[in-house]
Amino acid sequence: MLKSTFYLLLGFVFFASISCQSKDEKIKVLIVDGQNNHVVWPKSTIMMKQYLEENGAFQVDISRTQFLNKSETFSEWLALADVPKGVEGKPKTDPDFNPDFSKYDVVISNFGWQAASWSEKTKTEFEAYVNNGGGFVSVHAADNSFPEWKAYNKMIAIGGWGNRNEKDGPYLYVDKDNMPKRDYTEGAAGRHGPKEPFLVTTYNKEHPITKGMPDSWMHTSDECYAFLRGPAENVTILATAVSSKKAPELEQKEPVAMAIDYGKGRVFHTTLGHDTTSFECVGFITLLRRGVEWAATGQVINNEMPEDFPTAQKIASRSFKLQK
Repeated sequence: MLKSTFYLLLGFVFFASISCQSKDEKIKVLIVDGQNNHVVWPKSTIMMKQYLEENGAFQVDISRTQFLNKSETFSEWLALADVPKGVEGKPKTDPDFNPDFSKYDVVISNFGWQAASWSEKTKTEFEAYVNNGGGFVSVHAADNSFPEWKAYNKMIAIGGWGNRNEKDGPYLYVDKDNMPKRDYTEGAAGRHGPKEPFLVTTYNKEHPITKGMPDSWMHTSDECYAFLRGPAENVTILATAVSSKKAPELEQKEPVAMAIDYGKGRVFHTTLGHDTTSFECVGFITLLRRGVEWAATGQVINNEMPEDFPTAQKIASRSFKLQK
């Protein structure tokens, strides 16, 4: 009897220790970048890395296309922003860009419009990674990337520009009756008005990413993407905003945060994040952390709302300071 009790207690301690180790283990994140028409990059990559790591739950690596001459200092990374497309001349595929996605719980894309395609090998490996349960996060202009890559378009559900049109799928928005609408009208994908502050409305209040968020909050100056289209499959709209480029007769509300299922994988897609100002928004930072955690694990444990979260009347931002 005593021996049985001893082994029972020993087993309990053993499994408790495993549980604690698992709880304390950081979420492994990979940010991929290298070509982006938004001059805020690669600073925006560093901002996301710091926002995640200062939360304490994430460990972040960066993988960049090699023909850009990988830099080792922040100042050199910032200097790259002077090259609008990330390279001199026409963007080209980097045959050596082949991260080991399997080492990570989630991958974040900070690529942008006109980014060169990845090699077929890298694309195939990434598709398998997400399909088999890996997490993926698409930020702002990443949904402009890779218009001819069918699997990628399914992962992000909807995208813009890059000659996307009705051949790629319907427009997706929330209609005047507050219902998701798939609109098969012909036309190009992707529009936005001037950068300006706008109201973000929580559309799905039960999803782990947006649960507990206020009904609406003011986002700092940003581009509000509109008329995005694509396969629009297995997508849950989490938050919306009204773009100045809306069609008056449609009265549509644009998805600015979405959760997508791709095979066994989870994808978080946000259209927010055009420049430094938008990245400094407390609402954006909160969505990013929650979205990355959910894409990696399927849940959001770190879900306390920050005290400085914006309200429906007032924006809230945190001035970014590089931690050395």
